[in-house]
Amino acid sequence: MIDADKIYRLPEVRNLIGGLGRSWIYLAVNEGRFPQPVRLGARAVGWRGRDIEVFLSSRPTGIGIAPNPALARP
Repeated sequence: MIDADKIYRLPEVRNLIGGLGRSWIYLAVNEGRFPQPVRLGARAVGWRGRDIEVFLSSRPTGIGIAPNPALARP
């Protein structure tokens, strides 16, 4: 269960969204496919639980997160 008022750090976010890697998350942020993180300090970011909930609820159930076709290997 996601606490909408909590700020989640990267390892927790990865677990919440199915273990996708750090690179995928930051690429998806840059492409607008994943919520923007909030700055917590000079070198720390986190994601709002509410934003993660919205992201997960927007995904089709049972399909998982679609890979970026631009990153597909030949």
